[in-house]
Amino acid sequence: MAVPDDPASAARLFKALADPIRVQLVVLVRQAASGEACFCDLADEFDMPQSSLSHHLKILVSAGVLQRERRGTWSWYRVDHEVLDTMEQFLRPGGPLRDAPASRCD
Repeated sequence: MAVPDDPASAARLFKALADPIRVQLVVLVRQAASGEACFCDLADEFDMPQSSLSHHLKILVSAGVLQRERRGTWSWYRVDHEVLDTMEQFLRPGGPLRDAPASRCD
């Protein structure tokens, strides 16, 4: 996947992971044995109202970090690895956020 040229898209990706709860959610989904996690299982891991947890998941889905699939009464989440690869490209040496020559005023 190519690094997006749109700075707003990049900022949305990083902002989605700028909260410890959301980082923990992504870790839990990634570590799920099947590669996906049910909302019901995620809710058991957090001491917060379901509406707050839903809000965090919605941010991750809107940014494209997680994909959501509704099955019956529950939503199932899986990580979009292409999006994480895109984030990694931003940070790798030679990427747009690394190794850029500094401008010097003379």
